[in-house]
This record gives sequence, structure tokens and C-alpha cells, in this order.
Amino acid sequence: MKYCYASRTGNVESIIANLGLDALRIDIGNEKLDEDFILFTYTDGYGDVPNEVIEFLANNGTHIKGVVVSGDTSYGDAYCLAGDKISEEYNCPILYRVENAGSEEDLEAIKQELAKF
Repeated sequence: MKYCYASRTGNVESIIANLGLDALRIDIGNEKLDEDFILFTYTDGYGDVPNEVIEFLANNGTHIKGVVVSGDTSYGDAYCLAGDKISEEYNCPILYRVENAGSEEDLEAIKQELAKF
């Protein structure tokens, strides 16, 4: 399974590094993946999917198998809402919602989810 990620503040990049994953970084959205992947993304604004992720999924969305989404609980109902939007549009499961860069417990839970693939 391939992994890809978008990170603006460094939280998602930290998750990728702490999990020891070899992952494609989504910078502007024109990156290509011709095989199945798990997406790691942040939530932008008030529950929005980041623009680079929208572009990336427009080109690669048929291969997405799951999403791990980072957010901040201080946004209330918008917490990790980008994951819900991606899940609905691309008919893939949300594997995990994590606050910011996550805790050790979060990282273990994410590892368990990824092991299912």
C-alpha cells in the first residue's frame, strides 16, 4: 500500500515521520499515484478539504482506500471534517481522526488501522 500526505503546519508530516512511512508529499496537487493509497491530510479552515488535496484527489481519487485526518478539537463540529467530506465523495473509510500531531496512543491506533491493509 502506498501512502500520501498533505501537511501545512507540520502535524501530518510529524505523524508520517513518527510512523516511519515512506510517503508521497502532496504539495500542489498535481502529483500522480497509479496505485491504491491511504491519504493522510489536515483539515483546512473551518472543516474544509485543503485545495492541494482536492486537486490531488481529482486526479487520483479512484485509488484511495482510506483517509487519516488531522484536526483541532477547538473547531467543534468542524473537527476533522475534511475526512468526512473525502470519505463521502470517494466512498472510502475514515481510518482515524487525530488531534494535531497525535499522541503515542494515536500513533499505535493508526498503525493498527494500517495493518488491516
